[in-house]
Amino acid sequence: TTRLLTLTAEGQSYLGAARRILADLDDAEQAVADQGAPRGRLRVSAALAHGRLVVVPLLKDFVALYPHILVEISLTDAVVDVAAGQADVAIRFGRLADSGLTARKLGETGRIVVASPEYLARRGEPVEPEDLHDHACLNFSFRRAEPVWPFRRDGIDFALTVRGPVEANNGETLTQLARDGVGITRVGAFSAEDDIREGRLIPLLEGFNPGDREAIHAVFVGGTNTPARVRVFVDYLAERLA
Repeated sequence: TTRLLTLTAEGQSYLGAARRILADLDDAEQAVADQGAPRGRLRVSAALAHGRLVVVPLLKDFVALYPHILVEISLTDAVVDVAAGQADVAIRFGRLADSGLTARKLGETGRIVVASPEYLARRGEPVEPEDLHDHACLNFSFRRAEPVWPFRRDGIDFALTVRGPVEANNGETLTQLARDGVGITRVGAFSAEDDIREGRLIPLLEGFNPGDREAIHAVFVGGTNTPARVRVFVDYLAERLA
């Protein structure tokens, strides 16, 4: 239209191929440069909460170790396309798609259901998972994130569909909404750790927590042409997060 231009499927394919060619050229140039100290721009994508709480605090020492690397960090809970050249390294949670990328495991995390003391004083505390049907539950808005929360009772896993007044595309916002007393949410344990310690959030239904763990991986384009800046960054994360 006169207001919006979008690429056709063929155009998208061509754009992806062009990006890969440019990335290959950049890698070839970098392979020569890598004969010395690792250098160049390193584009890192991380989830908002994990990036702010875990990855960003590690950058101070990394940039001191590798002063010739320029780190460009993007914090978003959206999945970026590493294969298409949208990032050099992406830190991802959960099951990985079979994309042909190289993945390095950095650790694991669990999830936890939480609410603020103010919300619980106003609405009461759920005792059984089914009680959540009478509560305001705050969910992720990703297409891949169905409003279904897993639980376990007497060794049997089951799931509940929950609803609420607000959805968000990142865990930081959901945690903030829970702190503000808007509702109950289920987020990564690392997102709520400080708030639980300080009493701003209360863990709920822990007796029904299925104990599911999500693996955390650094994902990148592997192979002999992987730039040194990518290799040293992934090695650094794996060492510091071990």
